[in-house]
Amino acid sequence: MSATVHPLAGGQSAPSLDPLMSLVAPAMNAVNAVILDRMQSKVALIPELAGHLIAGGGKRMRPMLTLASAALLDYPGARHHKLAAAVEFIHTATLLHDDVVDLSEMRRGKRTANLIWGNPASVLVGDFLFSRAFELMVEDGSLKVLKILSHASAVIAEGEVDQLTAQRQIDTGEDHYLDIIGAKTAALFAAACRIAPVVAEAGDEAEDALEAYGRNLGIAFQLVDDAIDYSSDAATMGKGQGDDFRDGKVTLPVILANARGSAEDRAFWKAAMQGERASDDDLAHATRLIGSTGALTDTMERARHYGRRAIDALAPFPAGRAKAAMTEAVEFAVARAY
Repeated sequence: MSATVHPLAGGQSAPSLDPLMSLVAPAMNAVNAVILDRMQSKVALIPELAGHLIAGGGKRMRPMLTLASAALLDYPGARHHKLAAAVEFIHTATLLHDDVVDLSEMRRGKRTANLIWGNPASVLVGDFLFSRAFELMVEDGSLKVLKILSHASAVIAEGEVDQLTAQRQIDTGEDHYLDIIGAKTAALFAAACRIAPVVAEAGDEAEDALEAYGRNLGIAFQLVDDAIDYSSDAATMGKGQGDDFRDGKVTLPVILANARGSAEDRAFWKAAMQGERASDDDLAHATRLIGSTGALTDTMERARHYGRRAIDALAPFPAGRAKAAMTEAVEFAVARAY
């Protein structure tokens, strides 16, 4: 694999997801039709609750990556439509479960499903969507695809449990943190990209390259999300400002700021992550510490590093519209923090 270092939006106009969305628009219409059909149920609450989140303004980045990867390989078939829908169902199910675990009240700028319908309904509809995802995988008929997506589902669950056990543990290290986000976020990005070369029968090199693209993009995406919690407002984030701080999530900005701070600063971080310092003034103080120690800057630099690795993973593929759109998608993922 090439070791070329690619710049990320070096002085160009702001990157956009528009090229990616335009590239996959016809296929995405087919995916949306599958999603709409398979979220239906004779139990009225299921499509009502699922539709609240599925139609809630998400970018559908993961299924778009499945479609874009297929376009990159000039795959002429349609198997990837159902599989992209399965990817979106897995993602939506994890969001429903995450919001219950985190006691979240806002998702994509709207009230969360658990706040409206309650925790039991959110968990059970999440289970329904997982089941629908596996039905779609089985219908595809490829054991290899089933193995990739079922393994990703297990890894995501492991990552969420790992994050739960690390919650409020200020001694969580950077390597452990990267393991967590590699599982809970990057695993589905990687799987979403890898299944396209499987159905296209493109070979092991293409599978490995696109998995590397998705995995590195997923890590960059999560690093930026964690930085945004200390650098943006609720309207921009689509969730409550400082949610990670108040939930005691020991993300990379916190890990770096704690390691670089004074004894007084470390005492603050320990108390904050244990839930003893959770006021608006405490959040403001945490934000100042993250800024003054360079933790935010360095978190974003790590995001750019993984973004460059994602772009570099596309090196084996010829230049063209799909490759350009997938490259700009990485640049967009990182630029969201600015």
